[in-house]
Amino acid sequence: MIVCFIKEVYFSTSLKIIMHATYEELVGSRFHIYNSLFLNLPFQNISRTGILLPLLQQECEIGFEKGSSAIEIIENFFRDYGPQLNRQEQFEMLFNFIQYVERQVALFDSIEDAAFVHVNDVTGKGTIPALLIRAQYEDKEEELRERLEDFSLRLVLTAHPTQFYPGYVLGILTDLEKSIRENDLGQINLLLQQLGKTAFINKTKPSPYDEAVTLCWFLENVFYSSIPGIIQTLADGLKMDLNAWKNDKIIVIGFWPGGDRDGNPFVTSEITLKVAAKLKDSILKCYYRDARMVRRRLTFHGVSKMITDIEQKIFGLVYSKENNYNDPEELLKELKEVRVILVKEHNGLFLELLDSLILKVKLFGFHFASLDIRQDSRKHDAVWASILKTLALKNLSVSPEKFDLLSSDEKINYLLNLQVDLNDQHFDDPLVKETIQSILAIATIQKQNGTMGSHRYVISNCQSALHVIEVFVLARLLIGNKNSLELDVVPLFETIDDLAHAPGIMAELYSIEVYRSHLNRRRSHQTIMLGFSDGTKDGGYIRANWSIFRAKESLTTVSRKFGLKALFFDGRGGPPARGGGNTHDFYASLGETIESEEVQITIQGQTISSNFGKPASSKYNLEQLLSSGLEGTVFKRAENQLSEENKTLLDQLAEEAYKSYLNFKQDPKFVPYLEKVTPLSFFGDTNIGSRPVKRSGGDGLRFEDLRAIPFVGSWAMMKQNVPGFYGVGSALQKLSIQGHEAELKALYKNSLFFRTLLGNSMMSLTKSYFEATIYLEKDPEFGAFWKKMYNEFILSKEMALKISGLSELMGNNPMIHQSVRLRERIVLPLIAIQQYAMMSLRYPLEETKMYEQQFNKLIIRCMFGIINAARNSA
Repeated sequence: MIVCFIKEVYFSTSLKIIMHATYEELVGSRFHIYNSLFLNLPFQNISRTGILLPLLQQECEIGFEKGSSAIEIIENFFRDYGPQLNRQEQFEMLFNFIQYVERQVALFDSIEDAAFVHVNDVTGKGTIPALLIRAQYEDKEEELRERLEDFSLRLVLTAHPTQFYPGYVLGILTDLEKSIRENDLGQINLLLQQLGKTAFINKTKPSPYDEAVTLCWFLENVFYSSIPGIIQTLADGLKMDLNAWKNDKIIVIGFWPGGDRDGNPFVTSEITLKVAAKLKDSILKCYYRDARMVRRRLTFHGVSKMITDIEQKIFGLVYSKENNYNDPEELLKELKEVRVILVKEHNGLFLELLDSLILKVKLFGFHFASLDIRQDSRKHDAVWASILKTLALKNLSVSPEKFDLLSSDEKINYLLNLQVDLNDQHFDDPLVKETIQSILAIATIQKQNGTMGSHRYVISNCQSALHVIEVFVLARLLIGNKNSLELDVVPLFETIDDLAHAPGIMAELYSIEVYRSHLNRRRSHQTIMLGFSDGTKDGGYIRANWSIFRAKESLTTVSRKFGLKALFFDGRGGPPARGGGNTHDFYASLGETIESEEVQITIQGQTISSNFGKPASSKYNLEQLLSSGLEGTVFKRAENQLSEENKTLLDQLAEEAYKSYLNFKQDPKFVPYLEKVTPLSFFGDTNIGSRPVKRSGGDGLRFEDLRAIPFVGSWAMMKQNVPGFYGVGSALQKLSIQGHEAELKALYKNSLFFRTLLGNSMMSLTKSYFEATIYLEKDPEFGAFWKKMYNEFILSKEMALKISGLSELMGNNPMIHQSVRLRERIVLPLIAIQQYAMMSLRYPLEETKMYEQQFNKLIIRCMFGIINAARNSA
């Protein structure tokens, strides 16, 4: 056993060394070669820009290491390399540098994507081929087959604004990646010219529908082929008949653009219906293309006319809006009839093409992706107050004032016993009318796209059982059918306090007989969403992650007590501070105390394009998530189980980290620093998303109104990344002093959960570069605050290395470390330019006050390159 373990470690280490060398060759060297092509582009001043940019990069590296400020670095650069330039010409050169670096980042993305299958072990740990080999080796194939019958992975694509590339730029990058993969130098040169002439920013904010259309590109061009391909691999590996595959929900795509109303006034019921129609149109067009391909092959007697008729009926459904198929079952019935004849009379020739289409119709139906509706609980409170006020005037209910005097239980019972047809009532309140229409839209979508088209209503800021019942009763009165309601009401718990109260809230909810009867009709499942982003913003990195782990344990226990099964839906973002990083390892590390029938996760912005934007990366990352959800129950690894002693240690660690983060968050300079020093206030001007950056529209910045994306993104652009590490060093040091250092080291060695937790924090530390803001050390207002952050950064780095035993941050993942290093070097000039502009606004000189507009523009333009280079920083 020990010999096998040593061999495994040796092989893994050797493979990483090989891949590290391969990465340098296929990505690093290629970037330098193709980057030189920019110098030949026929654009004004391109040669000068390309020659001077490396000199600015060198100036930045030397200057920051010496402790120089960004203003000193930029001024020194112009003194040495552009003494003849006037102020306006200096601005023009800086903007040229920004445009050049933006395209360098885009080129680097494409080169890295093109090398994906060579620099990632696409048949190794966490992939489906590896899962199948392990199942065969450990004689677990039957258990794996059984697990596959009910397991589900749901990826929910959101419209959260972290995608800085417009759709047309993503299209160019897709073509560029293909050309790089094929070593087509001529086409690469043409596409680089196209990039050079294509604007990288949106002139106006996208609408929610625009965001939906952008994500439909990924559905049509990536997920439509990659998901069935994974199932085909599983079926082949387990010697299963693809036609007999039962679990059509093994991988489900969820969708938030057009359905997520929380804080976005631009999402209306009209937009929701328009997006649902777009989703149906997209999937039918995919079916039509596939049907044409099948028809070109099935030219045999008995099937030719049948498949031609199917193709024409799908065409009519898409382009003429003819009602040729009422639902996907009718289409499947006809496809299966073709299959019977093909097998019986033509020896199954081209059967794989037909089976592939049948599988896709089973998986995607007429909905393609399942559209979730989401709204804040406070809006529902206001809606019910307005409804009761209107009904009270007609003597149909008590007044809202009397309702407010009732206890929580009495309010719940009153709403559950309310007998009124809301469809027959007239309401003047716009919020009530829109909320009613949004629920009615669910029924319309279910009728047009099928039940899977929209069957979940997520309640943000859920703080009581009453918040769930408010939505449940509204839906029952509006779209319920006798005792049936085709809707899952999903509470979302986000803050540290909400997570602590969640088990009690769910126990109260499960005790309500009417609601429990509803759950029994929903397969005895209750979906519960947990928010990593706001949890981290509220309680810090370790406390948020551990609170969610503990909440899942308690929610699993209370659900099982009532004979129910909890399905956990994780609201994760791209960076570790928002629940991102090596996400799949978190799911692989969950033990038996947490329900794991499904893995549900939000995929946002940059993460969609970077992890799922190409067929190869999409297949790899889908397999990683799928395998992580299957491994825990099929193989039951020892390192997935945390002992009670381990949990007690993590309780202590989380508490100490929380104290440290709370001290930081409650610092009087915390909010002013965000407002005055970081680029936070500029997020709303980037035109990357339809949603406002604050929850309230009032003047001034309140921490509770601040959304997680601009919060985390602002720290990322300052290269400080404190939400991903603050409190980690203090907590590890405190427990070490208390005599727990050996236990922490053993926990890191033996627990995949803790290893992943600390490893993702090390990613945040790796992406931090405090040298860029060292000038703040002497700032009269924020000097002490900056030192507090910097000291925690140094301590967290020191303690993370000490506990992990690594010689450098991310030393156990050299490929990602290399990618981060190269990306950070590319954008270093942008970091300097942005800091230069922000410093110039904060410390204005008489001669620079007239250039405020140019400085503002520099800050905004630098945001795109810095965020895009990091790929998962917001």
